[in-house]
Amino acid sequence: MDLQTLPGLFISHGSPMLALDPEQVGPALYRLSSNLPKPQAIIVMSAHWESQALEVNTSTRPETWHDFRGFPPELYNIRYPAAGAPKLAEEILALFAEAGIPAHANSTRPRDHGVWMPLLHMYPNADIPVIEISLPLYMSADDIYRIGEVLSPLRARQILLIGSGSITHNLAELSWHADADVPTWASTFRNTVVSKLSHQDFDAVLNWPSLPYIERNHPSLEHLAPLFFAMGTGHRFNIVHSSFSMGSLGMDIYRFD
Repeated sequence: MDLQTLPGLFISHGSPMLALDPEQVGPALYRLSSNLPKPQAIIVMSAHWESQALEVNTSTRPETWHDFRGFPPELYNIRYPAAGAPKLAEEILALFAEAGIPAHANSTRPRDHGVWMPLLHMYPNADIPVIEISLPLYMSADDIYRIGEVLSPLRARQILLIGSGSITHNLAELSWHADADVPTWASTFRNTVVSKLSHQDFDAVLNWPSLPYIERNHPSLEHLAPLFFAMGTGHRFNIVHSSFSMGSLGMDIYRFD
């Protein structure tokens, strides 16, 4: 079988309600996956697995974790039973070791919604092995970018690399009105990031403290950091989808080839 090179992706996964109410993003995710060769496996760095050290899930079939509260009961009935890929996970650990990046196996962690929620729309049959890697708290933006670089050669083996976070993420600023305007601080931040990436100025994005309104868009960094991972997977940037939900919650999807 001839394998094709897949892109790296950054996906803004939004609220857990995306699983029940896909809005514009669910169809965009499905179109994206429909236009790609079917992956041999998927590797995801999620904003919702923060760890002290870099970890790789080596489980044969992780449980679906509903790592949120206060949502409709039907959301907690959703399962995403995709298999893991222990052999590939061990290979990933070996790649990190070769690159001098300390990493550990984790065979017990369930699969958080930063992984299964976008995949529910992309690959609803859950018939592709999925490996989650953690977001190390101690690592700099450059370090996280390097993780993407180390895994980038796997793209040539038809393995899909995904950073799952959000281009803007300030839960305290969300609006519950369907027709809420996008605030200037959110659109300016998003537009600046896109401009920098479009002009191949990746260093400006990795220097995230200098981005406009950074503290208002990201009071904590965990939802932006998966973008750094995705940036490391490829240098040719394209916008797959761009929208806002709940006023200030950016739902962009980016592709890196």
